[in-house]
Amino acid sequence: MFFHAHPDDEALLTAGTMARLAGEGHRVVLVLATAGERGLAPTSLRERGLGEVRREEAHASARILGCSRVAFLGYADSGHTPGPAPAGGGGARPFASAEVEEAAGRLAALLTEERADLLTVYDPAGGYGHPDHVQVHRVGYRAARLAGTPVVLEATVDRTLLLRGLRAASWVHRFPPEFDRDSFRQAYGARSEITHRVPVKRHWRAKRASMAAHLSQARGGDSERTLAALGRLPGPAFRQVLGTEWFIQRGLPAGPVLRDPLATLPGAAATAPTR
Repeated sequence: MFFHAHPDDEALLTAGTMARLAGEGHRVVLVLATAGERGLAPTSLRERGLGEVRREEAHASARILGCSRVAFLGYADSGHTPGPAPAGGGGARPFASAEVEEAAGRLAALLTEERADLLTVYDPAGGYGHPDHVQVHRVGYRAARLAGTPVVLEATVDRTLLLRGLRAASWVHRFPPEFDRDSFRQAYGARSEITHRVPVKRHWRAKRASMAAHLSQARGGDSERTLAALGRLPGPAFRQVLGTEWFIQRGLPAGPVLRDPLATLPGAAATAPTR
């Protein structure tokens, strides 16, 4: 079960792993805390109702990746602006301010129903600090304890490679004025923490199609979003840049970095590690 805050988060962080596991015959379930109705998007899409648009995009992405089910926890998108977020449509409570125990109970019910062996969440900082992403970490770990889910992996990005890539991208891509490259110095995972480095180059077409399914997130105002910029990379460059997905499993004994997301399941035999 892959637990994400908003539609399109799965495309960037875990789409290759999802496609890989589905292709291997595993049942893959995507759970989204919110519909992402406060995300950046062109006015024309907002007039249609951005939450509904993004729900449709999430289902399209999931079909591409081979998911068996998409579920929404029913919370409102908290947005990324300071201060308390307004209640969502229908009075739904913003996810970031939801009671952890209540939200974890909803997720645990899905984990139990699906008899999930693995749950993905985010790192404690929520990757880049979005309040809904931080809440995914809290809620996900609590839900796994309630449901007895044996393995929890934190979906992340190798910070060393991320910073290197941002430096290189700045030579050919003009980031919007509000983009703060230095803020990523503490974002996502330190290389020393990463326990799983999952190769997904064989599934690059599915990952790129998953990203393209989230058309509403291609632009924010007058600026092109990261999703669209990455999606325009030529095939060889896309495979190189996005052909690996990273995870952290807390409490795992020190050892080689694993290639198989299921390597630490009880009774599973780990595949050959990558160094």
